[in-house]
Amino acid sequence: ALTVRFITRRFIGDYDPTLEMIYRHTAVIDGEMVHFEILDTAGQEDSLQIEEKIKWGDGFAVVYSVTDRCSFDEVMRLCFLINHLHASPKRSGGSEQPPVVIVANKKDLQFDRMVSTEDGENLSKALKLPFYEIS
Repeated sequence: ALTVRFITRRFIGDYDPTLEMIYRHTAVIDGEMVHFEILDTAGQEDSLQIEEKIKWGDGFAVVYSVTDRCSFDEVMRLCFLINHLHASPKRSGGSEQPPVVIVANKKDLQFDRMVSTEDGENLSKALKLPFYEIS
């Protein structure tokens, strides 16, 4: 839903979180035309699948739901995998880490919240990554 919102500037209520898609989009950012290929994963991958997808990416938004503690618990593992796989000597320019941001989604669902803002902020500080809480 976040990807579709970024591309179309519209919110869709009917989103199938188990459907994996690649979206292509062009946007002007800081006065420069940027071409995006966004892999919106289904989040159901086994470890080999997720490693291949991480190798494919040049930047990452690691998203969790504030209403799902298990999704939050996956953030550290995914960030570690991103750093590990992109630091590999097999990867060209392996010394430079890709941009990564941690995104807490569904902040409007306060009554269903299982992960506090403070938990997200503390994790982002520990990992030295930017953090945003959005809806």
